[in-house]
Amino acid sequence: MGVARDGLGVAEVLARVLTGTEEVFPESLARSLVSGANRIKAYREYRGLTQKELAAKADINPVYLSQIERGKRTGSVETLKAIASALGVEVDDLIP
Repeated sequence: MGVARDGLGVAEVLARVLTGTEEVFPESLARSLVSGANRIKAYREYRGLTQKELAAKADINPVYLSQIERGKRTGSVETLKAIASALGVEVDDLIP
């Protein structure tokens, strides 16, 4: 019974991936995140955005974004929500 349940789970995930309701990230992004890279920068680069473009999408100052990416500032909850939304990820995905 466990095998059948596992098989159904895989089918459900595959269906979500194929319909676009679930996103699959490449191994290179996963390795970057696991290695301790700045999560915002890793997702930004994966999405092909410059700091200026992401800052505009998140409606924040590009200098502020740069400081967050370099670890000089942490960013408020509201700022992290805006960045996460602009990147199409959850806020939890940005927190190590």
